[in-house]
Amino acid sequence: MQLSHDFSGALRTFAYFMASGTHYMLKGVDYLDLYGTEPSAIEMVFAIFVNVIELDDEGNVLNFTYAQKRATDYLRSYCEPSFQIMPPLEDWEMELYCPPSR
Repeated sequence: MQLSHDFSGALRTFAYFMASGTHYMLKGVDYLDLYGTEPSAIEMVFAIFVNVIELDDEGNVLNFTYAQKRATDYLRSYCEPSFQIMPPLEDWEMELYCPPSR
């Protein structure tokens, strides 16, 4: 079973705007340097995005904007400690899973 084209497009789009520094939910947040200096922060952003995103039985993405919001709110709070994520992130949203074995 492969991931759907809809999910692939959602992940690609999110990755592009995160890597280019132009994500509209992060206007005014200087986060691009984290890619080279604090990769665990970026890792968590993508973990949250993938943990939160929901697909229907055909693989259509149901909550693209919400998954982006949860992930970008984490990054905003990382860069701006006074920013409060509402509602606070839950443990399952921030779960880091192991990669498949080689």
